Amino acid sequence: MNYHDSGNADFPAPCLIDQGIVINKADMLRLLNDLSRVRYVHEQDGQVSAQGEGYVVEAFAEPQQATLVANHSLYLNVCSFDCLEMGKIEQETYFDLVHDNRRLRLIPLSNPLAEQTTRNLNAAALEAMVTEALSASWDACLDDDSNFSTQD
Repeated sequence: MNYHDSGNADFPAPCLIDQGIVINKADMLRLLNDLSRVRYVHEQDGQVSAQGEGYVVEAFAEPQQATLVANHSLYLNVCSFDCLEMGKIEQETYFDLVHDNRRLRLIPLSNPLAEQTTRNLNAAALEAMVTEALSASWDACLDDDSNFSTQD
């Protein structure tokens, strides 16, 4: 399913599920911000010119800045592309950033479901450590206060 932002309030917002072409820069950013580790393939005129694995460090929309892929880091500027095509090949999701005869295919290597579970576990562990540290600090303060009150 393809869509164009007509600005007409009579039409509902598009709904794309697992495939389609996204031209709205804010929608492109939402998709790219969920990526972390990816395999990338850069094609120019249908020929592969670069490929590798990397980490999406940042996705942004700035007309005066470049999309950069270097040192296993990807800085993706949606303003560098006309659209984002999403789809699946053999149950493998891909996101193609397209501009004229250039295509940067991103294939996620990480699972957002697993990462969210890890984030939740890390947040719970961090909260437990902070609580323990605050409790220990409070106990130390109470011990210090009791030492002062017993001295004459």
